[in-house]
Amino acid sequence: MIYKSLLVLSWIYIVFGMIGIFRFQNMYARLLTSSKIDTVATITILIALIVKSGISDLSIRLLLIMIFIMITNPVNNHIITRSAYLNGVSIEDGMKK
Repeated sequence: MIYKSLLVLSWIYIVFGMIGIFRFQNMYARLLTSSKIDTVATITILIALIVKSGISDLSIRLLLIMIFIMITNPVNNHIITRSAYLNGVSIEDGMKK
């Protein structure tokens, strides 16, 4: 029951994050929102899978995957944003006209 509610919560994160992506006008704000959706929803799904599997070999592997995602997703978003900034992509490039 708990894992099902965690899965539903992850879908709620994804839906509200997608609404945020469409509502933000700024390209950099959209990048930040997409990174948060990806990280938080994935972590919530992995926690649901850990709860479902119980304490086992699989839960240790899922925990390692979760730690890896917590480290790499913010770094990926930073690299993408920094490369856009260094290549001269302005804030207005992502705005609706």
